[in-house]
Amino acid sequence: QVHLVESGGGLVQPGGSLRLSCAASDSIVSANCMGWYRQAPGKERESVARIGSGGSTNYADSVKGRFTISRDNAKNTVYLQMNNLKPEDTAVYYCMGIYYGRVYWGQGTQVTVSS
Repeated sequence: QVHLVESGGGLVQPGGSLRLSCAASDSIVSANCMGWYRQAPGKERESVARIGSGGSTNYADSVKGRFTISRDNAKNTVYLQMNNLKPEDTAVYYCMGIYYGRVYWGQGTQVTVSS
């Protein structure tokens, strides 16, 4: 069983920045893929950014150029740096990890972009 714990969410004004963190209970080097998803009220959960075991990254078109996913293997932590935030980025953000063919989710952290 792998536990993922997100932190770093909050309320920010449009144009502001936040950095989300996802701390994993197991080595992220063992993960095939780590990523961030989000779910806005009344909408389905969607992929935001993913990073593979080799370091390759993938972003949703809506966040390209604004969000950056990164990893610190020594800390077993994955980050999501979010810049130039927009009201439409408001959602619960979930960390995801794929370990040995199983998908694990964190509990989520709320991000609200509002003036």
